Amino acid sequence: RTTIWTGSKLQVTVMSIQPGDDIGLEVHEGIDQFIRIEEGEGVCKMGPSKDNLHVQQKVMDDDAVFVPADMWHNIENTGDKPLRLYTIYAGPDHLEGTVHPTHEDAKNDPNEH
Repeated sequence: RTTIWTGSKLQVTVMSIQPGDDIGLEVHEGIDQFIRIEEGEGVCKMGPSKDNLHVQQKVMDDDAVFVPADMWHNIENTGDKPLRLYTIYAGPDHLEGTVHPTHEDAKNDPNEH
């Protein structure tokens, strides 16, 4: 994940998720999110709690995912090439300039929730 722009109301990040990996199950309190799949294929899981991901939908090139604030979600790469996407947070969720080269870096960042 690389944060490429942060404003007072919006933030944009880009991600490349390797085959068999995922974004990581997460929730953004009070922050809506828009995710655009640019390349690859996967599955989006979403629900009101981490134990109730009742929405499961395949995603691929040119798909968009709208994640309401306080909704648990994850996107898993089910393909054989990187899943490339960008996401817009309203408002910002990461510290300006945040870069997580790997999924493990994101999980271990003390500034992440």
